[in-house]
Amino acid sequence: MSTIVSIEGVGKRYRLRHRAPAARYETLRDAIAGAASAPLRWFNDARPASVTEDFWALRDVSFDVGRGEVVGIIGRNGAGKSTLLKILSRITEPTAGRVTLHGRVASLLEVGTGFHPELTGRENIFLNGSILGMSRAEIVRKFDAIVSFAGVERFLDTPVKRYSSGMYVRLAFAVAAHLEPEVLVVDEVLAVGDIEFQQRSLGKMQEVSRGGRTVLFVSHNMAAINSLTSRTVLLDRGRVMFDGPTSEAIGRYAQLAGRAAASGTLGRGAHSTVLAAQLVDAFGQPTAHYTPGAPLRIEVVVETDGWPALSIEVFLVDAMQQKIAMASLHQFEGIVLPHTAGRYRTTLDLQPVWLASGAYSIDVTTSVVNSSWDHYVDNAASLEVVASNPGGRPWDFRHDFGYGAFALPCARKPEFIAESHDPG
Repeated sequence: MSTIVSIEGVGKRYRLRHRAPAARYETLRDAIAGAASAPLRWFNDARPASVTEDFWALRDVSFDVGRGEVVGIIGRNGAGKSTLLKILSRITEPTAGRVTLHGRVASLLEVGTGFHPELTGRENIFLNGSILGMSRAEIVRKFDAIVSFAGVERFLDTPVKRYSSGMYVRLAFAVAAHLEPEVLVVDEVLAVGDIEFQQRSLGKMQEVSRGGRTVLFVSHNMAAINSLTSRTVLLDRGRVMFDGPTSEAIGRYAQLAGRAAASGTLGRGAHSTVLAAQLVDAFGQPTAHYTPGAPLRIEVVVETDGWPALSIEVFLVDAMQQKIAMASLHQFEGIVLPHTAGRYRTTLDLQPVWLASGAYSIDVTTSVVNSSWDHYVDNAASLEVVASNPGGRPWDFRHDFGYGAFALPCARKPEFIAESHDPG
């Protein structure tokens, strides 16, 4: 597979300017009055100067992308994903390193980029197509397909300033997707469209990749990343933390998000507070690993003011941040928290589950029975599944087979009863 995108030691530095600690906030009136009373001050200003700070949005980023690959780029907010795409799209220059591109690049980084609000949808198709490098003849040839894909036929001669954000992004993506570039760069803008359009857009990107073109896809939607890509680059604080199979990258991303949540404050509820939660083994010892087929034990510490109808719910969340299972003390067991104010520790001994290999997190909430959540804690605990079948081998149903997050073993051995079969 030939290389179409080569990123070598790329870094991007921004210079941040801060007002010096001793400098007070100054209004426009203060500035005018000061200039009138002491005009020479502007040439010999004795006030504290501003302070500058270097911020590296990217640092020593290196990886190659082969022709026809669909590569996901994930990471928390501020990890450097959008900065990297802007460098690849030649919107901004890197401070260090270099990027080598072999082919035409089409970028969809922000809603309506390259659109003029006063022009109609029809006019903006030609304008945006020209900006992206399409000839007029090429735009005319693909015009009907672009309009049909965007679904804006009725509003084609309406100024786009009257479009909703969803219509904006549909039209912008339609133009970029029909450019037939060698490299298509897509940021998180697809989240603006409705579900039907998102599915069509993902299908279009899969079609683009099957046609031998390359897609770089940034998203916080792990399900979309998992379904579209087989390789993913994980960025954290401007550096490449992992580059490899998508399923493993998503697992590592979930672990990063879990550690970040655990280091923050958990807040408080109106009547209760989840103080701690952890996975424990059969001996009650904290663990970060779960063996499928064993009971799932979660220890929770809560504080309550004695409100008479409080329960605990636990949600099992996969690496795509989808809730795949839940347990409720009240709904399933008829149990509520004690009516006496205080701090309580309890262990939820849940039924065994045959989970697919990967990283998972646990959300814990106290709730007012039949009403609402009182204190909800995301990523209250995390766990990892390595061996997920009786033979000790890992099963990743979603990545290997496109199936769900867990298996359903038979409760008892099936029996086969012979029946006569008359082919006539």
